[in-house]
Amino acid sequence: MTNIKSAKKRVLIAETRRQRNTIAKSQMKTQVKKFQVALMGQDKEAAAKQLKNTVSVLDKTAAKGVIHKNAAARRKANLYRAFNKMS
Repeated sequence: MTNIKSAKKRVLIAETRRQRNTIAKSQMKTQVKKFQVALMGQDKEAAAKQLKNTVSVLDKTAAKGVIHKNAAARRKANLYRAFNKMS
């Protein structure tokens, strides 16, 4: 364990941020799975609604710095590609 006060604080902050990032990633993955389920259902309206929600979650996750903005862009492109392929 650390002896310096500032190092102790950094350990606590790092743990808090790790937990926050874990929650954000979990929400993101859950939303992507919801979209994929809607996509498999062949219901275009439901899939479009889930796509909108999923893109929003990806943007928020990237804005928080949990994932890189280019990673979010890549994931969104793949989602749009899958959605357009369904049409």
